[in-house]
Amino acid sequence: MRFLMNRLRFAKTIAWAAISLLGMLGIRQLQAQGVKTQYPRIAPIEEYLMDRNAEIALARSAAPEAISKNATILVLGRHGYETAVEGKNGFVCMVERAWVGAFDWPEFGNPKVRGADCLNPPAARSILPLAEMRTEMVLAGRTKTDIVDRIRAALSKREVPALEAWGDELHDVQSFISY
Repeated sequence: MRFLMNRLRFAKTIAWAAISLLGMLGIRQLQAQGVKTQYPRIAPIEEYLMDRNAEIALARSAAPEAISKNATILVLGRHGYETAVEGKNGFVCMVERAWVGAFDWPEFGNPKVRGADCLNPPAARSILPLAEMRTEMVLAGRTKTDIVDRIRAALSKREVPALEAWGDELHDVQSFISY
């Protein structure tokens, strides 16, 4: 039974990592150029910012208290994510904005879209640097094509950590994804 549970967790981790990477790299970027969107541009930064305490509380809501009380908490600042609370357990909780979605998603620039997320230690080491890079580029006004190109270059030059999943089964998700 334990073996089966580990295999299910492994499959879910691979699926999550693959979906995250595909969304972050904008695999559908060619389609994105023809998509009509309500949010053709990123709004002024003030529309994405939240009250600091409210953002911390929302970020902590992404995980059970036993995890979130000792997690690092990130909040969005004017140029990207900033550490609001230094954690001790390797988990990182944050409130993501719409730009973490697919580039052709019509809500990509919607300042009202916010989602609490809490990354486990392997995801904090491998997915978080990509999310932070993407956020900084979005806030700097870079185009979607520029963002995709920069992330691909960072991955190929190993400027960011290799993607990994937790557990012993998988240490490098990149080998499962061609880009």
